[in-house]
Amino acid sequence: MERMLPKKFVRVPGTKWIISMNPGPFNQKEHALISVFANTGNILPQAVEIIIVLKTYYHKKINLMVAMMIALSTQLLGYGFAGLFMKFLVDSPYMWTLHETEKRPRGLLTRLQFFTVAFVSSFAYYIVPGYLFPSISALSFVCWIWKDSVIAHQLGAGRNGLGIGSFGLDWQTITGYTSDPLVTPPFAINNIMIGFIIAFYIITPIAYWTNSFEAKRFPIFSSNTFDIHGQRYNVSNVIKEESFTFDENGYNSYSQMYMSIFRVYSYGLKFASITAALVHVALHHGKDIWQQFKEAYGDQTSGDVHSRLMKKYEPIPKWWFYAILVSMFSLAIFSCQRGLGENTELPFWVIAVGCVVGLLLVLPNAIICATTGWE
Repeated sequence: MERMLPKKFVRVPGTKWIISMNPGPFNQKEHALISVFANTGNILPQAVEIIIVLKTYYHKKINLMVAMMIALSTQLLGYGFAGLFMKFLVDSPYMWTLHETEKRPRGLLTRLQFFTVAFVSSFAYYIVPGYLFPSISALSFVCWIWKDSVIAHQLGAGRNGLGIGSFGLDWQTITGYTSDPLVTPPFAINNIMIGFIIAFYIITPIAYWTNSFEAKRFPIFSSNTFDIHGQRYNVSNVIKEESFTFDENGYNSYSQMYMSIFRVYSYGLKFASITAALVHVALHHGKDIWQQFKEAYGDQTSGDVHSRLMKKYEPIPKWWFYAILVSMFSLAIFSCQRGLGENTELPFWVIAVGCVVGLLLVLPNAIICATTGWE
């Protein structure tokens, strides 16, 4: 745009303002702003899932304004949390890798050129598995050979089994466990792959064929919930429709809730990963966090290049973030207590506990995400 648009300045009629259609050189601040906008708009607010579940599965009437307040408050709470940790995540030189200059090696491509080639190629290729031949997303030769064997399908199915002996030609299938290997560091990909193999190819089969948690009653791999008879769990049997509360008598007379063995361990490992994240950050980044803490509340300065460059700009007032945090927390309580009202049994203290837990996990999750590309 800098090369194409005219650089001539034009005065706004009736004012002293002059403007130009030429934006000038593309800089780091614009790059950062575009990244923030793209990532914010690319991720569906998790609060929307609450509204969808209430309306779709429980047939609750949710006011549009209430739904917007819930989604807005949960999203902006994150901005308030981010402002509290700006010293650790933005000012830290270890978190700043955006917009680095790079010279093209002789006979090779720069990272930007490689990204462009990969982006165009993947976009063009996805027409094949995504539209023309969706069946090539998962090719299971084991299932083709022993098509009547249940065990063969459990071992070889690429969609509802372990996928042993199967492969896919769909980019989403290939990168299923790494999300995007083009932006994930190799050490993170290796760690994810090792953990995936241990959890999916060692722990899950052993737990299934030893019938842990009544695993053989249900599919080895499924996201559904089941009753004791292996049928889809009927949630209406355990919820009082008039008060939308848990019916303990109905639960005892109906069935416990069961999940596939893979989902059981998925949930367990997700909870374990929270503790692992805290321990990892404390061991590997504890000294850096403590140093940043002393600089934030003391007279010390790190003196790195990034910090010196940032001092040229007026810092964002902290009270902005405090105001966002307090106002959005109040809006969340109001929308849940007054807006949803009879549709949920969510007391205000649960929202407070959730915010405190989220606040404690912001720093370790942000550090891991910044250094590995994964949350």
